[in-house]
Amino acid sequence: MTYSFLQHYWCFVVALLGAILVFLLFVQGANSVAGSLGYTEQGRRLVYNSTGRKWEFTFTTLVTFGGAFFASYPLFYSTSFGGAYWLWMIILFTFVVQAVSYEFQNKIGNFLGPKTFQFCLTLNGILGPLLLGGAVATFFEGSNFIVEKNNLIDGAALTPIISHWANASHGLDALLNPWVLVFGFAVVFLARTLGILYVMNNVDDEDIRSRGSVRLIGAAVPFVILFVAYLIHLLLKDGFAYDPATGIIFMEPYKYLHNLLDMWYLAVLLLIGVVLVLYGIGKTIVSKNYVCGIWPAGIGTVPTVLALLLCSAWNNTAYYPSTADLQSSLTMQNSCSSEFTLRTMFYVSLLVPFVLAYIVYAWRAIDRKKITAKEIEEAEHAY
Repeated sequence: MTYSFLQHYWCFVVALLGAILVFLLFVQGANSVAGSLGYTEQGRRLVYNSTGRKWEFTFTTLVTFGGAFFASYPLFYSTSFGGAYWLWMIILFTFVVQAVSYEFQNKIGNFLGPKTFQFCLTLNGILGPLLLGGAVATFFEGSNFIVEKNNLIDGAALTPIISHWANASHGLDALLNPWVLVFGFAVVFLARTLGILYVMNNVDDEDIRSRGSVRLIGAAVPFVILFVAYLIHLLLKDGFAYDPATGIIFMEPYKYLHNLLDMWYLAVLLLIGVVLVLYGIGKTIVSKNYVCGIWPAGIGTVPTVLALLLCSAWNNTAYYPSTADLQSSLTMQNSCSSEFTLRTMFYVSLLVPFVLAYIVYAWRAIDRKKITAKEIEEAEHAY
């Protein structure tokens, strides 16, 4: 295991966690359309109880994603999570509000009323995917930060700061880039699409399933348009490359297109993922009795996002480019942990398959029975 292998390995692990997180955003997506999908009070409760059994998976994956990034690429963590803290604080705040809203919307003594917390669930369903998608888009579009490693050896600084944001927006300026918004809204509509597919599969209610087929078109069409538009933009734009021998970062025309051509296996992975997503959506729309679209579409989401994230970092690419100072851009070489740390964590990561096996087991146990209105009425604990 060379240092380079460990850098690539941990980049893969972090990208895989990010891809799984995007799939699990179906919780947020379903909540954002719960009002129209459920329509009645009972229908909305069915949707919230369906997603309420899975929100812990999304939140835990988000925290694990951040922890893995911190351990393997600490300079990215300090730059993004520290410099762009307004962006990440809003994301975390909406997820915390989501957890509170699930528990308190129908509690006795809730003086704010159920609709207040349901509004918070809808807000999280929109802002969560939008801001997370925007954060991912900065891997390709760049962020406004400066890294000054010399501050570590500057004896005059009592509290040396390695990286800092170049303006006072602390991450929110990324939303001024129209292409960041295009990708962010693509993730919003992808989350809605997956959420509708999941509820149609998980809830045994004919009214919700019939409404889901119609709502699915309204979510899937904007997603496809926005995703294709951003993919074309990505393949044609200049990318952030670096010389592995010198570490110098430079702009390379068609960099991300070159990455997919050089790493053909990522192009194949991307193609397979896109086909699975479109198959899950298309068959659900065409066939009235088909309610298993979440599985091909959900499974296809993971390799699609994984291929895009790896395309932003592998093949001598700066995965977190700086628009304020090109040479401050972060790469796998200049932002990773020490070889000892990466090697130690490699052995710890061998436990991950056991954790995934437990998640699959728990998921199957929770979804063994479809949710019905009768079950919600009789359940001791229902959202």
